[in-house]
Amino acid sequence: MFLLEDGERAELWNRLIERIERYFRSVPELRVSPPLDRERILESLKAFDFRNGKSPLEALDFAADQLERYQVHAPHPCYFGLFNPAPTAMGIAADTLVAAFNPQLAAWSHNPFASEVEAHLIRAMGARFGYDPQTADGVFTAGGAEANHTALLTALASRFPEFREHGIHGLARKPSFYLSVDGHDSMIKAARLCGLGTEAARRIPVAGDLKIDPRALAGAIESDRRSGRAPFLVVATAGSTGAGIVDPHEPIAEICARENLWFHSDAAYGGAAVLLDELKDEYRGIGRADSITFDTHKWLSIPMAAGMYLTRHSNALIDTFRVAADYMPQDASGMQVTDPFTHSIQWSRRFIGLKVFLSLAVHGWKGYETIIRRQVALGNYLRECLRSAEWTIVNDTPLPVVCFVDSFRSESAGFAAEIVRRVIASGKAWISTALLGGEKTAIRACINNFRTSREDVETLVEALNKAREETETARN
Repeated sequence: MFLLEDGERAELWNRLIERIERYFRSVPELRVSPPLDRERILESLKAFDFRNGKSPLEALDFAADQLERYQVHAPHPCYFGLFNPAPTAMGIAADTLVAAFNPQLAAWSHNPFASEVEAHLIRAMGARFGYDPQTADGVFTAGGAEANHTALLTALASRFPEFREHGIHGLARKPSFYLSVDGHDSMIKAARLCGLGTEAARRIPVAGDLKIDPRALAGAIESDRRSGRAPFLVVATAGSTGAGIVDPHEPIAEICARENLWFHSDAAYGGAAVLLDELKDEYRGIGRADSITFDTHKWLSIPMAAGMYLTRHSNALIDTFRVAADYMPQDASGMQVTDPFTHSIQWSRRFIGLKVFLSLAVHGWKGYETIIRRQVALGNYLRECLRSAEWTIVNDTPLPVVCFVDSFRSESAGFAAEIVRRVIASGKAWISTALLGGEKTAIRACINNFRTSREDVETLVEALNKAREETETARN
């Protein structure tokens, strides 16, 4: 029954490919943002009470139609929002293969090819960040939040060996860790999940360039030590969500070495820029990080979700997550291999790495360098267009994340929010606001799509100018 008949199944696969190709071709003509009509969506779902089945084609077309109608289309070339990708064709093909073969990564012996593909990618990616491929380790994750959670756990297990057995209550002093005010809030969530509580996270102010202030960081660590706390981790950001800022990794690495703290770099978005020789100076010191978060589903255009946790310590994950489970397969006992379940938060999980592997296998590092370099250039073009239209850029980063305000209303958070609302409502583009340094609200546009062109940038600026004119007219 679940297999469907041969002819019916073949028809389903053909329709699936047809719908994917149709979307791939037509997405530039769609509205970027959907109508937010919950009642209409709920009404359409009433036909699915699951008492009687639908035909396979009817069910598939319903899902495809609704996704097309009710979704912010991140693959659209005028999506200038958060770090959501237009996926590579090879990534889509890989996810389809994985769904069909349905490998699960828990025991190495059940999926030796999948396990070794991911290990190969971990070594290759670690080398791009400056790790020694002979000792680098890591694991694919559901995303940056899981990778950051993994970093917090490995840091705790490394700096407090008793944590593995006794947990937080077994520690003599309260742990503290440090990140900038613009560091990702997934670290706060991870603190709760680890039992530390949010008060363990020390937010460090940023300087005028929105980078973490190393002096303030050193002072906070010293203050916590004097008060009887136990500092154990510093998180640097390599491409902040709001402004694309890369924290100064070298000074932070020096502080961590001096204070014997675990150094983690959250490079979920901006880490892809290490592929460009001209941007490597921005990341000087990242190879000294004990661990790195990197999301290939951001700037490498891999379909959601494909995060990575990387570490230069070959034993960090095993020491943190290894457990004995006599019910797990023992087919590979005696071989020099690692069962994935022994060095990951997850147990059984999807073969995430294939979509990264096939995309790199076809496009290579050079292909990605070309695309990323082009997007960096488009970010600079966007800045030029905005300045010409009397918008003021308020962040300084080589990455294509552009934060700006109206040159004559730079103090008005409400004005910025209204501009964003009108641009999104127009369906021409998708942008957002960002709170910078915990204080200033700006309009934010990010170029993260390999399909975006100079014409799309000009479409965005036209939509912004029109929204500004309409907002000013409405207020006068």
